[in-house]
Amino acid sequence: MSWIDSIDPISAPVRRRLLSLPEQTVAKGAVLFRPGDAAQGFVMVLSGRIEVHLTGPSGREILLYAVEPGQSCVQTTLGLMAGEPYSGEALVATDARVVMIPRAMFLRLIDSEPGFRSFVMTALGRRMQDVTRLLEQVAFASIESRLAAALLDMSEDNLVHATQAELAARIGSAREVVTRRLDAFQRAGWVATDRGTVRLLDSGALKRAASLAP
Repeated sequence: MSWIDSIDPISAPVRRRLLSLPEQTVAKGAVLFRPGDAAQGFVMVLSGRIEVHLTGPSGREILLYAVEPGQSCVQTTLGLMAGEPYSGEALVATDARVVMIPRAMFLRLIDSEPGFRSFVMTALGRRMQDVTRLLEQVAFASIESRLAAALLDMSEDNLVHATQAELAARIGSAREVVTRRLDAFQRAGWVATDRGTVRLLDSGALKRAASLAP
């Protein structure tokens, strides 16, 4: 199945033009855009994960959302359609393969291809739901519940590979706050921490804490 199948129905000529676009490989750690940059094209993620962060005046960072195969970047969509510069930074979290639809082609397809327009608008709506959900979490959920939920979501075989700064960005808090909460989790016997890793010892307790989030 080709990546283009996710945006059917489209006309045969447009399908051929999209399939002719080159795939690009981007390495983990690459920065795709920074605040103030202008959107150059609409990126379709074929494999891997790209994370979009927002940094406040104080230097505190929050993970707005991640873009994985089949998902879209709301900042890019709004930048292409409204001409606004990026306010966040996109970092390649894992090695990834992408296809970029150039800005001029993207705008033509929005105007002329109902199937493509529907795909973009649906993806944008879903992404806006994700951002709204994040705002609800930051505004109404406690640090403990947000941190517990993040640990559960990020764990593989009960092990989380992330620094405390990365966890802080994930939940929209400060590293010092995350350090204190992790210490409390460790004293309670829920986790064991080491440099760059957190081992989950009591997933049930973490799930109960995470369930307090809205």
